[in-house]
Amino acid sequence: MNDDCPFCGIITGDIPARIVHEGDDVVAFLDANPLARGHTLVVPRAHHERVAAMPDDDRDAVFAALGRLGPSVQAAVDADGLNVGMNDGSAAGQEVPHVHGHLVPRFEGDGGGAVHSIVRSRPDLSEEELDAVADAVRDRAPDA
Repeated sequence: MNDDCPFCGIITGDIPARIVHEGDDVVAFLDANPLARGHTLVVPRAHHERVAAMPDDDRDAVFAALGRLGPSVQAAVDADGLNVGMNDGSAAGQEVPHVHGHLVPRFEGDGGGAVHSIVRSRPDLSEEELDAVADAVRDRAPDA
């Protein structure tokens, strides 16, 4: 646990939250500053700042909980859809440095965009540049 982390405070019960699920490895609660009615966060109980820093068991538990809870969140608020996402690092918009997944209910006409709307200018990459990026990722990727 990290004494300076608000999510750790929620996990220990020192900070009040509207908890909707507790598992051995994860806790889920309503976002205090929701993007939509029902916006839920899923966090590992152990403090990890980045997705890549999580041990496999914690990572798997977070992603499994996102998948299991998504339909419940969507049904609870009668949403038309659901965005599931993570901001990993401050450059990606992560505000609390404790890994957390977002379940954001979406409603027809809510004015929100798709995940593709996060970045406003897209790179114009040639076939060669795309090949080079693919090669660089393959070279660095761990065996699955």
